Amino acid sequence: MRKTKVITRVTKFTILFLFLIAPAVLFGQGNGKVLTQTVRGTIVDAASGYPIAYASVALLGKPGMGAITDSLGHFIIKNVPVGRHDIQASFVGYESSVFKEVLVTSSKGVFLNILMKEAIQELSEVTVLPRLNKEQPLNKMATTGARMLSVEEASRYAGGMDDPARLVSSFAGVSPGMSTNGISIHGNASHLLQWRLEDVEIPNPNHFADLSILGGGILSGLSSLVLGNSDFFSGAFPAEFSNAVSGVFDMKLRNGNNQNMENTIQVALLGLDFASEGPLTKRHNSSYIFNYRYSTTGILENAGIVDFGGILDYQDLNFKFNLPTRKAGTFSVWGTGLVDKSESEFEKDTEEWEYLGDQMESSTKQYMAAGGITHGYFFNDNTQLKTTVAATYFRHEGFVDFYDFDLEKYPNLDLNRNNTNLIFSTVLNRKFSARFTSKTGFSFTKMYYDMEMNLSPHVMQPLELISKGDGNTSLIAGYTSSSIGLSDRMTLNVGLNAQVLALNNHWTLEPRAGVKWQATPKTSFALAYGMHSRMEKMDVYFVRTQSTRTGSVNKNLDFSKAHHVMLSYGCRLSDNLNLKVEPYFQYLYNIPVIADSSYSVLNRVDFYVEDALVNKGKGRNLGVDVTLERYLNDGVYYMVSGSLFSSKYRGGDGKWRDTKYNRLFIVNCLGGKEWMVGQNKQNILGINLKMTIQGGDRYSPIDWASTLADPDKVVQYDETKAFSKQFSPLFMVNYTISYKINKKKVSHEFALKGLNATGCKEFYGHDYNFKTGEIKPLREATSLPNLSYKLEF
Repeated sequence: MRKTKVITRVTKFTILFLFLIAPAVLFGQGNGKVLTQTVRGTIVDAASGYPIAYASVALLGKPGMGAITDSLGHFIIKNVPVGRHDIQASFVGYESSVFKEVLVTSSKGVFLNILMKEAIQELSEVTVLPRLNKEQPLNKMATTGARMLSVEEASRYAGGMDDPARLVSSFAGVSPGMSTNGISIHGNASHLLQWRLEDVEIPNPNHFADLSILGGGILSGLSSLVLGNSDFFSGAFPAEFSNAVSGVFDMKLRNGNNQNMENTIQVALLGLDFASEGPLTKRHNSSYIFNYRYSTTGILENAGIVDFGGILDYQDLNFKFNLPTRKAGTFSVWGTGLVDKSESEFEKDTEEWEYLGDQMESSTKQYMAAGGITHGYFFNDNTQLKTTVAATYFRHEGFVDFYDFDLEKYPNLDLNRNNTNLIFSTVLNRKFSARFTSKTGFSFTKMYYDMEMNLSPHVMQPLELISKGDGNTSLIAGYTSSSIGLSDRMTLNVGLNAQVLALNNHWTLEPRAGVKWQATPKTSFALAYGMHSRMEKMDVYFVRTQSTRTGSVNKNLDFSKAHHVMLSYGCRLSDNLNLKVEPYFQYLYNIPVIADSSYSVLNRVDFYVEDALVNKGKGRNLGVDVTLERYLNDGVYYMVSGSLFSSKYRGGDGKWRDTKYNRLFIVNCLGGKEWMVGQNKQNILGINLKMTIQGGDRYSPIDWASTLADPDKVVQYDETKAFSKQFSPLFMVNYTISYKINKKKVSHEFALKGLNATGCKEFYGHDYNFKTGEIKPLREATSLPNLSYKLEF
């Protein structure tokens, strides 16, 4: 009820703001001229990354509008009309590459980084279709289970909320959430995914990370205003990725405009953004880009405009400086960071109390930062060395206090943990020929930790030490990966990854392999295998039980491990319609579990562990992902993705059960339409819709006897039948309505983005009502309309 009032008040404030500024924008005078913009970019070899000189770039359907790249691979096309355009790059000996429906606005120039693949055979020998930028991931060693994420999609897709983590929920095999953006792939828990930024593993980059679900948060701290196109891997990923079991989210920050300064101001229900980019020195083509966001809730609360009955305050910053040199290569300085603060509302009127949670008061603060310096250097046109020195930081402070009916306070939880990683990584990429490319890399991560958690076993009882650790250790990884053209239609990707954890000297050796066959110009088949592993969160290794308060019971835990096998069939049904079918099998082993219990980390949700674990658990995920996608063309796009799967696990008691995330099926229908309207058809009206139906949340039966015997009446579950029950399927609808007004050197965009318009309810557990003696499931609907206004100039 309280949350509904808060959203209503903030929505009214935002609507008032939009109505105040709308007349000035809508009725501002235009000059009636056709608006144009500049399209710039670089063209590079996909395998080596080296610039391609004298390649041709053309706007399809616009005769005479194009350019030729210079000696550094740069091109510039001036006076491109506002709207969407298809852009094709061509060069002798290379397969043509097409960027579909590139959006050109009046306020900001367009920059494209075009990758071109060298043709193995003579072009006259076989019909070669142009490579669409959406069909292939950025990583050329990927065989199956990889998808390139477009930043423009993140801002357009319904339900994306400008959040890349929510965007991937539209992809086959990913289970979407509403209150959180945790990414569950193929029935795996969210914390088994690896987050990466600029080729470095980073802590969970989401606001209020790991609180409601381990591995996710409320929304991403990485803004789509600064993110570049990135890769998302859902299985059997290449050898360069270590310390991940379910998938990898490999994100990149884009370079700023090195010719002109451009700015963005955005006012929205979720936050106020300011972004800027431009040249540092035009002479050296250096640039900067940054984005800062402060939560609207925090601003309104601090200004006294709205009383939220608590605090929900967050802010984030992302930046990148790109510094090319003439002879010493290219340097980049990049970083991301966020600060979160939350305090719950505590009702002091004891007559209103019904549940244990009503007697709790909590506060949490979180800090996350990651940043580094990256240097890329070409020894020649086919050999590049890329080195990164980086640091990451995560800090979590939190407490929960319990109040009895006399309002006497009893500490219930006290948490303080710090994790700092210093990272050095280097990779040598060499293209030997059009048929053979290799990549070899090494990374060293020095991990510093200082953590302590105290928890009360029952309310009104003293705190007890759960985990404590202070020191440092290392994670060392190395890999080699090669892409080999066996013929003009068949490519083999093969590699090996190894890593060792110095904390307990456990190590892994992981082979990866994949083969892709381009059977016809429109159809392809692929098969990939990979062995993968992941260490536990650092706090898990330092758990202390009642019998071992002076020693860590989990310090010798081994890596969780998995075998991935994935098939892939792709068919281009037309120039804009693509079908992909990917059956997969994942076998997990060495999984930490509690001995003689149904518990397994494969179902882990909580941000802490308080039990001794052993590596005796297993899991298996089997299913098929299907995607039918029509790329945006003539203002229309759609994507239908579906997954049928089974996710099982074996706990410490040796019994196989459904995992918490075994929803059995997921179906997404996503689509949208754009209209060019207004004077000279230069404004854009867009309507986007996403509908999802998926299997319901799983839960365990209530153990009534244990619950009634518990002194706190905390609901206890029958763990012998863990996750054997399931709620009815969930049906969710998200929408986005936007209107962009292009004027000379400036654009205005109004948008209404709705999450969970159907009011679908998620399951959060059961609560005991001590007034009525009833136990009811706690199910809530997180429905959020996000009104926004964006000014670009």
